[in-house]
Amino acid sequence: MLNPSIDSLLKKIDSKYTLVTVAAKRAREMQLANNCVIENPVSHKCVGKALEEIDTEALSYVPSEEKISE
Repeated sequence: MLNPSIDSLLKKIDSKYTLVTVAAKRAREMQLANNCVIENPVSHKCVGKALEEIDTEALSYVPSEEKISE
């Protein structure tokens, strides 16, 4: 079982695609700077740590207001 669960993560971020993008960007940031915000993360990998940060609301995002033109 995944920890944190996808259901709890989707309550904090509006779509699974946004969740993947935010987690991937944060994981890459952690790989480069090695700066995890939460203490004693369960996961050892950067993506897992990023998901834990999202779940504990230590990490948030601001949705862009850009509209795709047709």
